[in-house]
Amino acid sequence: MLEQEETVSNIGVMIVDDHPVFRQGLRDVVETDPRLQIVGEASDGETALAIAGREQPNVVLMDINLPTMNGLQVTRQLREESPEISVIMITGYDDAEQVFHAFRAGASAYCAKDIAPEELIEMIHATHEGKYVVGQQQMTYEEMVDWIEERIGRMPGGLAQDDEEIFEPLTPRQMEVLELVTRGLSNKEIAYKMHISHQTVKNHMTAILRKLRCQDRTQAAVYALSHGWIRLDDAQSGN
Repeated sequence: MLEQEETVSNIGVMIVDDHPVFRQGLRDVVETDPRLQIVGEASDGETALAIAGREQPNVVLMDINLPTMNGLQVTRQLREESPEISVIMITGYDDAEQVFHAFRAGASAYCAKDIAPEELIEMIHATHEGKYVVGQQQMTYEEMVDWIEERIGRMPGGLAQDDEEIFEPLTPRQMEVLELVTRGLSNKEIAYKMHISHQTVKNHMTAILRKLRCQDRTQAAVYALSHGWIRLDDAQSGN
């Protein structure tokens, strides 16, 4: 029996959510499984990156709607710095297009906040084993790409034709530009605030509209707000 216990390796789990009550709820769920161990908690993106860099969790439970940096930005940077970490995006925005953005940012799973505790536990283990998960469906990378193309490909604008472009996320600079757009800043004002040229801002906007399949900056701003990438209070704070 002792020998069997020694072979069990704990999976380090980190929780990132700005609501203390919800964080505690996730902690309570995780702690029901003796194979899982909480290694860190954070209430915002910057703190999450710092703790993850120090503690190196195996799996991160990530809220998409965070202050300072949204969950997609944090996930992308986290995966760039530590590609071995799996990220489960937990959000109230439950739609196929949001799944697409979560996966292309580097997430391994996507679920709504009302997920059943036993399903979340199973999802943690599945992503740690390299699977991609949506709801109760576990997939390989290839199956996940097919799943996204089947659903998002029916939407106006479709999807790109190759995997590399399918998973092309907004860069941190493009997210910064998009956030300033939601605050109502003009390209000239954005250029001044970011200390870049007016043409560079225009180039960023062109890329943002292409990636989000939006026709203009107003659509892009509404898209970012409606999907929880940028919080209304963050956008208003710049006014």
